[in-house]
Amino acid sequence: MGDACSRLHVDSGMSAASPNGLASRIKALAKERNAVILAHNYERPEVQDAADYVGDSLGLSREAAKTSAEVIVFCGVHFMAETAAILSPNKTVLLPDLAAGCSLADTITADQLRAWKAEHPGAVVVSYVNTSAAVKAESDYCCTSGNAVEIVKSIPSDQEILFLPDIFLGAHVRRVTGRQDFHIWPGECHVHAGITPFSLARQREEHPGAELLVHPECGCATSVVEAMSAGAIPSEGVQVLSTEGMIRRPAESGKREFIVATETGILYRLRRANPDKTFYAASDRAECQYMKMTTLPKVLHSLEAMQHHITVPEDVAARARLALERMVAVGGSAPQQQLAGVAGFDPGE
Repeated sequence: MGDACSRLHVDSGMSAASPNGLASRIKALAKERNAVILAHNYERPEVQDAADYVGDSLGLSREAAKTSAEVIVFCGVHFMAETAAILSPNKTVLLPDLAAGCSLADTITADQLRAWKAEHPGAVVVSYVNTSAAVKAESDYCCTSGNAVEIVKSIPSDQEILFLPDIFLGAHVRRVTGRQDFHIWPGECHVHAGITPFSLARQREEHPGAELLVHPECGCATSVVEAMSAGAIPSEGVQVLSTEGMIRRPAESGKREFIVATETGILYRLRRANPDKTFYAASDRAECQYMKMTTLPKVLHSLEAMQHHITVPEDVAARARLALERMVAVGGSAPQQQLAGVAGFDPGE
């Protein structure tokens, strides 16, 4: 098959290999293929610019389910493309780079979860969306970083719970809900775990007037919330937020400066949406190597070759879909909640 993109016109002075040139070719071929380009908040800036939608993993999967496009090019990591395939079984879901995995999702397999469940018969399993389809299929509920508290609160208080795979998010949920029979899998995201209380303290010292936005997956989140509850550090100006909560917050806040404790890719979207405000990374080293694997040439090649096609076996997809549907049935409609010792917390995605 000939390269359809080679026939596309590129404006004079714009190299076909430049970011703008590649983006133009991607958009033209996407139209020809009836495809939509989705990009996660942590992707490279040029990939976000080429996308039709930018957001968090579940929000993008919902966009995939809503769109009339026949092809979904998911610029993210493997578990995200799987979730899109589960929610859009009749669409073709492409992942530009098969090597784009997730250190957090890789901390637990379906076999490990089955063994854990065997140790706690009758326990309810709550899995963060950052898990494989096979793990979701072994779960009773899925949750996002923003609605995990609401999901757990919906489960009877005398019910034993297995929460996975993120140890920091799990500790956050256990503290907020006060659940006793609550077991947490010891997994972590290598990026968020590296954002420490020390790096936050340094940034707050350098930018004392800035509002602090903390993702609950961060290694600092547990100690920050604990320190605020104990009165060791002031809770004013601290927001524990999901990625989409972080995107919304600057427009709602009167602050002009923000310290952002999550993967650095989100800074591009924050700065573009709020050009009159200043954003600092809690740690300049908080960069996900897997998210950055997706490049514009790979997105273009994915459309040209219609690869890599992500599929989920129907029996696995059906059980995983049930856990996702339970999550949506519980979460998403509750008003914003205020947590003890925390200035702000969002229950959304």
